[in-house]
Amino acid sequence: MASQRIGVYPGTFDPITNGHLDIIQRATAVMDRLVVGVAVNAGKGPLFSVEERVDMVRAEIAVLNRGDEERVQVAAFDNLLMDFAVEHGACMIVRGLRAVSDFDYEFQMASMNAKLNADVETVCLMASDKHQFIASRLVKEIAMLGGDISAFVSPRVAHLLVERRDRRQGPPLLIAAGAVRSAAEWSTLPARGEEVSPLRASRSGRNDEGAVAGRVLHSAPSALRSK
Repeated sequence: MASQRIGVYPGTFDPITNGHLDIIQRATAVMDRLVVGVAVNAGKGPLFSVEERVDMVRAEIAVLNRGDEERVQVAAFDNLLMDFAVEHGACMIVRGLRAVSDFDYEFQMASMNAKLNADVETVCLMASDKHQFIASRLVKEIAMLGGDISAFVSPRVAHLLVERRDRRQGPPLLIAAGAVRSAAEWSTLPARGEEVSPLRASRSGRNDEGAVAGRVLHSAPSALRSK
C-alpha cells in the first residue's frame, strides 16, 4: 500500500475566514490527509486564544471530514513548522497566495524551510478570485468598527466576533440587517449557514429599515476608518 500524502496547512487563524476554508477544501482534494496547524503566535497579540482558535477551526472544518475524523485534523503548535510537519508525517506544506506581495514572502519562507528539511515540499494554492482580498487582520478591524463581516466569515465565526467585541468594547456588532440572533439560536447554525443580506447603511448612519447601523468607535485604531 502506497504511503499517504499528508500535508500541513499552517496559520494563525485569528479568525478563520472563508478564504482559509477555501484553501483547506481544495487542499483535501490533492492529498490524503491534511493537518491544519494553528500557530500560537503570542507575539501577534491574537484576539482569540490558541485554544479558542483550535475549537473554531475544528467546528468550521467538521463537514469536510465526511465521517472520517482523520481526514482533516487540527492541532496547535509553537515550534518550528518543519518540526511540526515531521511530527505529523507530512511531506507537504500548503500555503495560500493572494497577491504578488504574498509570493515574495512565501518564496523566502519556502527557501528557508527547504534548507531546514529538504524532504518537505511547499505547495502554494492560488486564492479564489472571490477570496483574494480577505485577510483576518482586516476582518477583525471591520468587526471592531461595527462593519458587516458576513461576506468574509461563516455565521458561526461572525457570532464569535460579535461576542468578543461586545466583551471588549460594549456596543453590539451588527453583522447584517436582521441577522443578529440570540446566543442559543446562533449555536445551532452550521459552519456555513444561510446567507444573510448585507447591511446597507445610509450616510445618516441608519440602514434601509431605519435601525441604527452601528457606531464607529473613534478610540479604536484602524487603517479602515476615515480620517
